[in-house]
Amino acid sequence: MMAGGAGQEKLGAGWQDSDSASTPTWALALTPTPGPIPASTPSLSLASESLQPLQDLTGNGGVCKKQLRPGTGQPVPPSASVAVKYSGYLGNWNKLFCSNGNSKYPRLMKLGKDITLWGLEIGLLSMTKGEAALFVLTPEYAYGQRGCPPSIPPNTTVIFKVEVLDFIDSEECDAFFELTHEQRDRLPLEKLLKVAATEREFGNYFFYKQCFKIAKDRYKRALSVLGHRPSSKAEQSQINASKLLLFLNLSLTYLKLECADRALKYGELALEMDQGNAKALFRCGQACLYMREYSKSRDFLARAQCIQPFNCDINNELKKLARYYKEYLEMEKEMCCQMFDPLNSYGTVPAVQLWAHGDLSITYKFWEKGQEHCLTLRD
Repeated sequence: MMAGGAGQEKLGAGWQDSDSASTPTWALALTPTPGPIPASTPSLSLASESLQPLQDLTGNGGVCKKQLRPGTGQPVPPSASVAVKYSGYLGNWNKLFCSNGNSKYPRLMKLGKDITLWGLEIGLLSMTKGEAALFVLTPEYAYGQRGCPPSIPPNTTVIFKVEVLDFIDSEECDAFFELTHEQRDRLPLEKLLKVAATEREFGNYFFYKQCFKIAKDRYKRALSVLGHRPSSKAEQSQINASKLLLFLNLSLTYLKLECADRALKYGELALEMDQGNAKALFRCGQACLYMREYSKSRDFLARAQCIQPFNCDINNELKKLARYYKEYLEMEKEMCCQMFDPLNSYGTVPAVQLWAHGDLSITYKFWEKGQEHCLTLRD
C-alpha cells in the first residue's frame, strides 16, 4: 500500500518479537501466530503435499514453488500492492507460525515495504490473480542463520501456502505523488488519467472491504489528480468521464457513511455532467429520502424510473419512499389532532380532516365556531 494509506498490515521490518531484539530486520516477516496450531488447521506432511516436481525460482534451490491452482492474467508486478491469504509452516510441517487464513478481507500490502521476506516476495512475483501455490524457502531466503526466536529456530527452512486474491499495480501513483506540483502539471493527460484510475481502483477495493472512510479518501485523492487544465474539448470530455465515475462513487460512499448532504452534493455534481444519468438520479433520491425531503426524493427517483423503468433498485426505493411518506402523514395527523385537542375539549373543533396532495403537501381542514379554516403545509 502507498505511504500514508490506512489499514495496513505489516509483514516485515515492523515486527519485532520481544525475545529477538537482535534479529536483523531483513529477516523478519509475517506476524507469528502465538500458541498451538488451531484445531481447524489440517495435519500436513511433506509426503501428503507431494512437493515434486518443484519449480526452482532462484536457480539455486533457495525458493522452490509448487502450483496448487492456476490463476489468470499477468503476474504480480514488483510495484504492486497485494491482497493474499497465507500460512507459514516450519520445514517439517509440524508448526504453523503465521497465518491470516481467518481474515475475511485480507489487507493490501505493498511489496518491498509491507512484505520484506525476500523469498516470499520472489514467490509472489511469479504468481497471478487467483493462483494458489506452495513455496519452500531455505534460510537464506527466509529468516537466516539466526532465525526469529522463539517461533522460528536458527537456520530453518520454512514453507508458505499462498493465495493471491487481488493486486493493484501502484507504480504510476507512487511516482506521481513524489513529483512537485510543477512537475505534475507538465505530465500528459494520459498519465494523469491512469493515476486517477488506479486511485479509484484502490478506493473500490476499500469500499468492498467496507472501509468507507479510507475509500472516500482514495476517491478524493483521485479527484485531486484531475485538476489538469484541458487543452481541447476532447481532453475535457476524458476528464469529465473520469470525474463522473468518482462523483458517483463518492455519492454512494457518503450514503454508507450516513452523510446524506454530502451524498446529494456529489450526486448533483454527477448530474451537472450527465443530466440523464440514472445512477446519479437514484443516489440523489436516496440522499433526499434519508434527509426526509420527500418531494425532492420523489422527483429524483421518478426521473430515474423514466430512464430505467424496470430497474428493481429504483422501483424498490420508490416503494420505500411511499411507505416512509405514509408513516410521515400518520405522524403529522396525530400531531395535528393533539394540537387541536385543547380546543376540542371546549367543543369548538368538531373535526379535523387531512388531505395528501400529489405535490406532497398536506392540507388540514378544521372548523372553529362554525368557521371553516384550512392550513396547507408543504414538504
